[in-house]
Amino acid sequence: MAPDIPAYRLNDDTTVPAIGFGTYPLRGEDGIVAMVSALHAGYRLIDSAVNYGNEPEVGEAVRRSGLPREEVRVTTKLPGRFHAYDLALRSLRDSAERLGLDRLDLALVHWPNPGRGLYPEAWRALVDAQRDGLVRTIGVSNFTREHLDRIIDDTGVTPAVNQIEMHPNFPQVQMRAVHDELGIRTEAWSPLGKGTVPFDADPVREASERLGVSPAQAILRWHVQLGSLPLPKSANPKRQRANLDIFDIELTDAEVASITGMARWDGRRFGGDPDTHEEM
Repeated sequence: MAPDIPAYRLNDDTTVPAIGFGTYPLRGEDGIVAMVSALHAGYRLIDSAVNYGNEPEVGEAVRRSGLPREEVRVTTKLPGRFHAYDLALRSLRDSAERLGLDRLDLALVHWPNPGRGLYPEAWRALVDAQRDGLVRTIGVSNFTREHLDRIIDDTGVTPAVNQIEMHPNFPQVQMRAVHDELGIRTEAWSPLGKGTVPFDADPVREASERLGVSPAQAILRWHVQLGSLPLPKSANPKRQRANLDIFDIELTDAEVASITGMARWDGRRFGGDPDTHEEM
């Protein structure tokens, strides 16, 4: 039986599950099998992107799962090379075609690419695509306060989500406060740190031992209690199920604070500073 996963209501009055499934770099038949397994385990939010190169596999997995289409939320992301307004609209239509969907559930601007300065055009394209029914919910990824303020001032439309790198080494305290102020839901990519977060660190180990869960489960629960929507990825069916089994456990306030206290000044997994990183 699939677990009962809570949902968040977003600022556009749509809802999303409180945890999603990351799909990078799942591709090919093995990727489809892993994604179908995740859907059968209970995931109902599937995160993809044009630059992941797996939109056809994501669409096929949704179809093979046998789940009603309306039960599954599919995310894709607009790459930097398509930030110009007309190109952005074309990219969204192409993504829907590759996914085999009439409408995208959630579309994000993948990175702001401020060196090119076209992200406001990309955002205007998403706003118009939502108005025209091509996209249900729109948001951004890896945006800073400055980037958010610019697109909100430009269009009057606030992103529903901002998907950012977040894990115990990089807990994004300031950006989460910005999101709370603006009414934006935080989504977390790399929520477990992909090998950079020490699972044997005292805050994680002590919390997981007290609760009788794995370190990964303790960290994912940390996300949930902070209001972050984590997007873990695993092709292993057992880990997929375990990563969902976090809604009947509770960290203490002290444990949440202790895990947040693992923050490092160099906590990013790679040089992904949104003010300088360019992803085309």
